[in-house]
Amino acid sequence: MKRIFTLCVALCTIASSFAQTDTTATPQPAPQDDTIRIGGMVIIRKAGSKDKEIIRDKEYKMRNRRTDKPSNLSTNWWIFDLGFSNYNDQSNYTAAAVSGFVAPGIGEDQLKLRAGKSRNVNVWFFMQKLNIAKHVLNLKYGMGIELNNYHFENDKIVFAKNPTYISQGTTEFKKVKLAADYLTVPMMLNINFTPKRKNGFGLSGGISAGYLYSARYKTKDGKDVEKVKSDFDLERFKLSYIGELSLGPVRLYGSYAMKNMWEKGLDMTPYTLGFRFSNW
Repeated sequence: MKRIFTLCVALCTIASSFAQTDTTATPQPAPQDDTIRIGGMVIIRKAGSKDKEIIRDKEYKMRNRRTDKPSNLSTNWWIFDLGFSNYNDQSNYTAAAVSGFVAPGIGEDQLKLRAGKSRNVNVWFFMQKLNIAKHVLNLKYGMGIELNNYHFENDKIVFAKNPTYISQGTTEFKKVKLAADYLTVPMMLNINFTPKRKNGFGLSGGISAGYLYSARYKTKDGKDVEKVKSDFDLERFKLSYIGELSLGPVRLYGSYAMKNMWEKGLDMTPYTLGFRFSNW
């Protein structure tokens, strides 16, 4: 009987040792929360729970700010102007005829220009803009050539040289014009009302100094073209008041000379007006 009891105790001891937890097994990870983001909301469900927690968060967007500052000196290459040339005629033709500069009978009507065909074309090699105050006040300057073509309504006007003599001939030409070209340096103060915009609004005003490097009288009769090159007693130097108006992408320019364009004989003050094609 003792043997049977001892055997039962031994079997129970062995069975209980097998029923203990295996401490060498890999532990299982703890359950984690489920998170879902929808737009500006975050939905969280806690592990082991059926309840859901909704959190509303705010999104902040940083504006793109320019880290680069505009240059204090900018250069614009190859600017083109297209406009019209004309002059304010205050000549004393009686005195001019007595001095032998014009022929008798030549007057303001005989030297009246064709406004639509008397063109002004300027080519500026470069223009620079120098910041003076917060890019609102700037100094603009450059260098280029001014090409002025004065087309006369009277197709019989004749210009002779050495000495200069203006008369009316018998041949009626298809085209008669006097061309005067200047090498010019402009200088202006510029006010830019919208310095942060590429095509902004502003205005400029100043003076220009030009030197007459070429002048010619040109006639066209059918296919025959004749040119007479001379300065025709035009003033070599020309000082002008100049202005510019920026209206977004549209730019206008104008100039008005400070004095007479002739050295003697006539009294004509030239002026121009037109469109400017430039980056600023």
